[in-house]
Amino acid sequence: MYKTILVPIDVSEDALTDLVIPHVNAIQKLNDAEVHFLAVTAPISNYLRYGGTILPSDFPDEEKQAEVILDELKEKVKRFSIPENKIHVTSSVGSVKDEILAIAEEINADLILIGSRHPSMSTYLLGSNAASVVRYAKTSVLVVR
Repeated sequence: MYKTILVPIDVSEDALTDLVIPHVNAIQKLNDAEVHFLAVTAPISNYLRYGGTILPSDFPDEEKQAEVILDELKEKVKRFSIPENKIHVTSSVGSVKDEILAIAEEINADLILIGSRHPSMSTYLLGSNAASVVRYAKTSVLVVR
């Protein structure tokens, strides 16, 4: 049923990773699917919008940002029980929603499996990445809480 699964992981949220592990493991095993793990970080320019101060010398290179989160993602992926030949790991810098949707289309994902916290007031007002992915994805999305 599912041949290609995209699993976006927030490397700063261990609790969300713990939520999705049993679901990803079970669905992958049942379908012998390829699993693409994705970590996305926002560009540093997003932080400046909210009044942050940063010196040019502190401005991280986007490629370096992507490498750092890729290393963190690889560590998290070790916690899953998936054959190594079925695992693909990617990181990118950009809008979380846009990157998830773009990668899902690029790899022709049959399923996007994403963890989500219980909604808070700010989530209701601003929206969440999971809600945006559900709204705009062209494929099935499983939100795990």
